[in-house]
Amino acid sequence: MLYHQFDGIDIPRLGLGTWQLKGDDAYRITSKALELGYRHIDTAAVYKNEEEVGRAIRESGVARDEIFLTTKLWYEKIGEKTSIDAMKKSLDRLGTDNVDLVLNHWPVPEMEIGAQVTPLAEIQEQGLSRLVGVSNYTQNQLLTAVTECPVRLANIQCEYHPNLDQDPVLKTARGFDMLFTSYSPIGQGEVLSNPAIERLAEWNKRTPAQIVLRWHLQQANVAAIPRTSSEDHLKSNFEIFDFELSAEDMKTVYGLIKPDGRMIDPDWAPQWDTGVAA
Repeated sequence: MLYHQFDGIDIPRLGLGTWQLKGDDAYRITSKALELGYRHIDTAAVYKNEEEVGRAIRESGVARDEIFLTTKLWYEKIGEKTSIDAMKKSLDRLGTDNVDLVLNHWPVPEMEIGAQVTPLAEIQEQGLSRLVGVSNYTQNQLLTAVTECPVRLANIQCEYHPNLDQDPVLKTARGFDMLFTSYSPIGQGEVLSNPAIERLAEWNKRTPAQIVLRWHLQQANVAAIPRTSSEDHLKSNFEIFDFELSAEDMKTVYGLIKPDGRMIDPDWAPQWDTGVAA
């Protein structure tokens, strides 16, 4: 496993994303992930699977302090009083006293960034989460959040894969030694059929998904949390620590950026950074 250390806390740079995993599938995949050696599990209140994820963790036989657990507060629940209440409800569903990281899931439209991130400090100070951060913030929003939050932000989580340029946010995160966590790291599977990725997989004797996940982990301050409902893919995704992509391989994957590469763009999303490829 590769780690990013923040304030003395080791964050595994490969984890399991649980978006769209419901009920028995969420429990089954989380349980299998922990059995295989995953130690970073990512969920969110809006995923409606915190209970199943929490149960899988408790029944896994893995000590809680060996698991890095992340959840997220839905943007409609963020505020001076509501963030703490939402955090406590997530902990109740997860069946734990605290998580390792909590994120504001999306920036709140029409609310000052400072008002959105200040409650994260109280969450951390009350011991409800060891680390705090944000998700889906633009570069300017992240800069404001870092400046106005009373405690250090450890992490920003955003969509990131070879088709999407995230250079502005990545550079800002690195400037503050934050971890950037990539969700949808294989582009919801679309990236894997690219002929360039298929050639790299053949040359390296790996699967296309392993090539893309390895590309993430060879970038400074980057983690990836692929989601899958397949136990075979879960196992394969974890088998990426015994090889490296060459500098030329990395350049090839970087070359796949597209101006229209973004896949996640709901109505409440901010005005995204354009990046260098737009």
